[in-house]
Amino acid sequence: MNDTTVTVVGNVATNVDYRETASGGVARFRIAVTPRRWDRQSASWTDGYTSFYTVIAWRTLAINLAGSVSVGDPLLVHGRLRVREEDRDGYRTADPGGSRNGQREGQRRTFVDIEAVAVGHDLTRGTSAFRRVVKAAPKVTEPVRVRPVQHEAHPVGVPRPEPSGPPRAEVAEGLQPQVAAALS
Repeated sequence: MNDTTVTVVGNVATNVDYRETASGGVARFRIAVTPRRWDRQSASWTDGYTSFYTVIAWRTLAINLAGSVSVGDPLLVHGRLRVREEDRDGYRTADPGGSRNGQREGQRRTFVDIEAVAVGHDLTRGTSAFRRVVKAAPKVTEPVRVRPVQHEAHPVGVPRPEPSGPPRAEVAEGLQPQVAAALS
């Protein structure tokens, strides 16, 4: 597949919206990317135009994003670039000329999304502490069948024989004092 992969560096512009779906969790947020350039005439850094991207992450990355990212955090996002166009459905104007703020009915809008593969904090602007997530054991899909314990038949009223082997105190001699005391 010929996907266009990009890496952008910017600041989180919206809260992470996490939702559970049938195929796993999905997280969405917007990132603002503003290029900075050195202006020789003024001998200072100047900001360029800010671009906004919608970042979409799935499954484990989505869960980790929801617990790790907040508005204003400097991030690096690496993923597949997706450009989509949509009609402005339902856009009606009262202007007899059919325009409002220079936009006409039926005009298409362009959206740029990044389907994230990896996301991390930009450590040139701060520090971060990584915490590894421990995955839970897989769920059992079929019920476990437990066999009933088979007890030996013992007649009622007849004393049970003493167990064979050394007494419990002798077995406990080689153990730690707390364990030995509990066994005796």
